[in-house]
Amino acid sequence: MKVFFTYVLVGFLWLLHWLPLPVLRALGGGLGRVLYLFGKERRNVALTNLRLCFPEKTETEHERIARAHFIAFAQAALDRTLGWWASRERLERLIRIHGVEHLTNPEGRPVVMLAPHFVGLDAGGTVVSMHVVGCSVFSKQKNPVLNNLLYDGRMRFNEAVLLSRQDGMRKILKALKDGHPFYYLPDMDFGPKESIFVPFFGVQAATIPALSRLVRLTNAVVVPVIARQVADGYEVEVQPPWENFPGESVEADTAYMNRFIETQVLRMPEQYFWLHKRFKTRPPGEQRFYK
Repeated sequence: MKVFFTYVLVGFLWLLHWLPLPVLRALGGGLGRVLYLFGKERRNVALTNLRLCFPEKTETEHERIARAHFIAFAQAALDRTLGWWASRERLERLIRIHGVEHLTNPEGRPVVMLAPHFVGLDAGGTVVSMHVVGCSVFSKQKNPVLNNLLYDGRMRFNEAVLLSRQDGMRKILKALKDGHPFYYLPDMDFGPKESIFVPFFGVQAATIPALSRLVRLTNAVVVPVIARQVADGYEVEVQPPWENFPGESVEADTAYMNRFIETQVLRMPEQYFWLHKRFKTRPPGEQRFYK
């Protein structure tokens, strides 16, 4: 029965991809407002994160950003139907990529694409996959219908290398050395195991130091990929490779990465993924932030 209803849901989503973008965005805006109104738990998570990261702002400003984020998040969720089913020609009109030349390195060095959690993350992944045969981490879903939908969506434009979170770093290293740019999502709290604490907007945040280690092991270059949701689609900016990275230590590199992400968040704070409990893991003795 659960699989049947999933097929019904997928059928409904498939119908959505035929809608003009303004109509799809209007539906997403309505959905986001409803989620903000009734999603008390996630609303509290977003507001807690905003209070921690922007203590200088008023509560009214926190609420304004949180409300705008729910809308942007819901719109991006419905926009995913385009990535799954819209034609390549339509996607190329809606998702504009700049700096595509940075996706490959002229010296033949491996490339790590640093993609922080903005609402346009999936749009960025889709357009990148049109230009390079990349590598990314795929979380297997318990529902087989959804799992196939997400998997096929990642594989639409080329035979991308999809790895499980359980595969560990060894397979990522192999993919990088084989010439597959790695689409790396760096900024989630995966618990204390293998994490180190470095500041994020002045708050100690459990952060996986994988970026520094990957670069040190493979001599890769780090290329930020920042996806911004705009009224008529998405603008994806592939920035030039970082210079003087890695630095003096893994800890210093990881702190540098977080500082960079902060600069991008300040460009579009309403589009950062505030619904995630970024500060769930605390250093020993510190109080928890989330109820």
